[in-house]
Amino acid sequence: MQRDELEHRSKAELIELVLRLQRPEKTSRTSSKPPCTDRKERRERAKPGGAKPGHEGRSRPLSDDVSERVAHRPEVCPCCRMELAPGLPTEAAGVWEHIELPAVRPRVVHHHRLAVRCPGCGTRAVAPVPVSGTPFGPRLHAVATYLKTYQALSYERLQAALADLFGLRLSQGGLMNLLRRAQGRFQPGREAAVVALRRAQVVASDETGVRIEGCSGYHWVFRCQDAVVHQAAPTRAASVVRDMMDGHRPAVWLSDRYAAQQGHGLAQQTCLAHLARDVAYAVEASDDPVPFRLKLWLGSAFALADAAAGLAASTLAAKRRALERRLDPILAAPSGCELTRALQAKLRRARDQLLTFVDWPGQVGATNNACERDLRPAVIQRKVTNGYRAMWAAQGEADVRTVVDTARLVPGTSVFGTILTTVTA
Repeated sequence: MQRDELEHRSKAELIELVLRLQRPEKTSRTSSKPPCTDRKERRERAKPGGAKPGHEGRSRPLSDDVSERVAHRPEVCPCCRMELAPGLPTEAAGVWEHIELPAVRPRVVHHHRLAVRCPGCGTRAVAPVPVSGTPFGPRLHAVATYLKTYQALSYERLQAALADLFGLRLSQGGLMNLLRRAQGRFQPGREAAVVALRRAQVVASDETGVRIEGCSGYHWVFRCQDAVVHQAAPTRAASVVRDMMDGHRPAVWLSDRYAAQQGHGLAQQTCLAHLARDVAYAVEASDDPVPFRLKLWLGSAFALADAAAGLAASTLAAKRRALERRLDPILAAPSGCELTRALQAKLRRARDQLLTFVDWPGQVGATNNACERDLRPAVIQRKVTNGYRAMWAAQGEADVRTVVDTARLVPGTSVFGTILTTVTA
């Protein structure tokens, strides 16, 4: 801001500008910023990690899958140095493990086509081509897909990893074709997940920015009880949601306050975690008592959400009425703080979306944290590789994540196991 602009400001505007400049910086606790952006001095004041005094130590559990068992018995008594005969009875004294990875080398098979001259008619008969299409097998396709998608390797780093670990020399163009073939295997699984999403009664959504073909794009995620669907799109508009849902309106839609994610369900649940971060910043930046009262109110709402599945309908209704009565005076309280007034206005606009989870105990959450966890690998991929060279690559990885994350709704499901099963199907 230039000097002449400041000279034309009123006294009240200058006071507000100074107060705004004195506000503390936003951190991961008071906004959606990642923890890595927090200031160094804040991290230095944090409590040290590691085990606390009095913590009971734990050792790594022994493996269930044992390749070999070797028994070791003493040969000489450590006291009198007498030799111990092999026939003496023994007892178990402990088990120690030694774990090692075998050298992994690619299994290369050369298929030779042979020709035979028919003795009857003289025709030259040639054996059919034993290998069609790609020379690379399904496990190699699965390994490359896993490393590229879930370990966030760029093409250059993936090329180096395959060469260093397995002795495979592949060009980046060959890797691109390999990944494109593998990603095509996930299309049927994606379609099944979309069908499940379009039948769901409760749907949550979120999105994050990503670079696609050198331009700003977005990675969307839609989540329901039976499916998790990822979608790459060039836009952040509500048209992405409408195309995904294809006219289906679930009973409840869970999202943040972004306008493009509003109005897609019969009822809306606003993510209270986003509001809690805004409230935490207002508590830190202002001496106004209203943000602290909002913090206490949100704490009660979170406690109700955690206990909702185990409460009777009458108890839930009574607790909801009590929360609504507590909220009325907080939103109506006068305040001279700009942050407080903005918070009050935001909560008034979302008033009918704050406690929708009470009507769906155990089915609708108070936060959208599940979608944010589903987006985390895509965010890491964006930071490591700076985006995608082509839209097919972005959508192909979205298809892989759709199938894997849908499978992981069942506890104990392996990421690589799901990829390998899909590629070899």
